[in-house]
Amino acid sequence: MADIPDELLRRSAAARAAAEGVSVEDILARWSGEAPAPQAPPAETAAPAATEVTPAPAPAAAALTVAEYAKAAAEASGMPEKLLMRSAQAKAKAQGVPIESVLADMAGLPDPGSAPAPAATSPTPQAAPAAAAALSTEQYAKAAAEASGMPEKLLMRSAQAKAKAQGVPVESVLADMAGLPDPGSAPALAPTGTNGTTAVATAPAPAPAAVPAGPPEGVRTQRLLTVVQADAIQQVKAEPTDKVNVWPHLLAVEFVALLVVTAVLIVISVIINAPLLEAANFNLTPNPSKAPWYFLGLQELLSYFDPMIAGVLIPGLIGLVGLMAIPYIDRNPSVRPADRKLAIMMFTFFLMGAATLVILGSFFRGPGFNFTYPWSDGVFFDDLKDWLE
Repeated sequence: MADIPDELLRRSAAARAAAEGVSVEDILARWSGEAPAPQAPPAETAAPAATEVTPAPAPAAAALTVAEYAKAAAEASGMPEKLLMRSAQAKAKAQGVPIESVLADMAGLPDPGSAPAPAATSPTPQAAPAAAAALSTEQYAKAAAEASGMPEKLLMRSAQAKAKAQGVPVESVLADMAGLPDPGSAPALAPTGTNGTTAVATAPAPAPAAVPAGPPEGVRTQRLLTVVQADAIQQVKAEPTDKVNVWPHLLAVEFVALLVVTAVLIVISVIINAPLLEAANFNLTPNPSKAPWYFLGLQELLSYFDPMIAGVLIPGLIGLVGLMAIPYIDRNPSVRPADRKLAIMMFTFFLMGAATLVILGSFFRGPGFNFTYPWSDGVFFDDLKDWLE
């Protein structure tokens, strides 16, 4: 009773004293253990049962309010009053009793809904009533979920893990979470007097099981701080460090180069006179007859190979297929010339071969398309010869 406020204790003792017809001091002394329980008078001095007039029971003292019961229960248990009220409401709903009875039980006060039992005429003590049926696991889980505010499914998983770790039934863990009595323990009923009255002696609450200081052996605890979304494996945004915009960087340079080339061509056309040749005469074929310079490479190949080889296979395989195959042969993604040696070598081979054939056909072929030396025989090129003359 040390945890109950003095004012509530005295009001409860006054109600009990008025109900039993004794003084308040006797009730307080009995609760503190200093005075024995009242004994019934001897049998020889008792009046006959037939002639005895039963006195009317004294009216009980006014019951406490719900707020006072909640305050007393919170001080007795050390729990927050709001959380204790939610637990008491869940317990009262599960047991079908008023909430005042649950709060009085938590505070250690007498049940406000119970009336003092009349004295029995038979000295034989009554048999103890059967213990109330225990709640089911679903009812315990529902009461614990309402008391804690947690989802019932998540609370059941937590209770099962705790019961497995402590080696106790899951109903005991759920009852502890809901603030209900342990279903494995029942209150003991024992007679306290010889006058036939039976007093209910509440068994002391079992000591809580010793909780280990750390996690059980073989269990590794983890703490989840936060969930961070992983970055994408492939970068979705290109780095602009090695790129420039087409406008104005590229187009401005190309436009300036176009203006420079146009100016140079205009100057050359003004200074140098380049007359057109006379009309072609099919009866008078010039010797040597040379194609324009961009076809002189093919004309030079015709002097070495068959027309099918020189005009179709070599230009088609080397000139078209060979150039298209360079990016597939050298698959280096680098744009630095030092890293693209194979591609540069292949293109240089094609370029130097075409340039060599054009130079041979232009300067080293004379009449009859025979081989000559330009430094001794001169350059045999019709339009160039006419232009020089």
